[in-house]
Amino acid sequence: MPKLDILSDPICPWCYIGKANLDRALAAHPDHPFIIEWHPFQLNPGMPPEGMDRRTYLEAKFGGKENAVKTYARIAEAAEEAGLMINFAAIERTPSTLNAHRLIHWAGIEGRQTAVVSLLFEAYFEKGLDIGDTEVLAQIAERAEMDGAVARRLLAGDADADLIAARDAHARARGVDGVPTFILANQHVLVGAQPSALWEQMINEINEIPPEGTPIQ
Repeated sequence: MPKLDILSDPICPWCYIGKANLDRALAAHPDHPFIIEWHPFQLNPGMPPEGMDRRTYLEAKFGGKENAVKTYARIAEAAEEAGLMINFAAIERTPSTLNAHRLIHWAGIEGRQTAVVSLLFEAYFEKGLDIGDTEVLAQIAERAEMDGAVARRLLAGDADADLIAARDAHARARGVDGVPTFILANQHVLVGAQPSALWEQMINEINEIPPEGTPIQ
């Protein structure tokens, strides 16, 4: 089965939209061939651990309030087309996502990665929760059927922080400069929130390929 590696950041709205489009295609094709793994990419690797006021962050990033409003109007439209309603008004802070990526990494060890990614997106974009906060992350771990007490203990220290930074740096060294980035079978790279129709086309094409060793009729 082909591997689908996804580089993403849980505060990236295009990653949220891209996942929704992919999820729709996967739901329509329960026989899809993908083995999915999520990988870290921090939009703001220099963000302080406590995060910062979201309005201040956006205006600095986009060069003022007007540009920020225009950018997020396009995002809101794309989210609606994907069947999502992002509650931007509820988001007060832009967090550091280092700890969220640590949790995603640990979830991968337990086979709960996609569940945790989904819950992180929900917490941030629908509920406006601070996903840099240890208790918020521990509760997400528990909702994903992980051990919340273990998550709290690990998050209180710096376990695997260097690993996450190294994996992020490795992705950038390979040429990744934005997310979402999808890598299929370690060969084909798709950047951006791809439409569901494209994923469905890819699933159909892969499923039509006969397994190795199948006699030619």
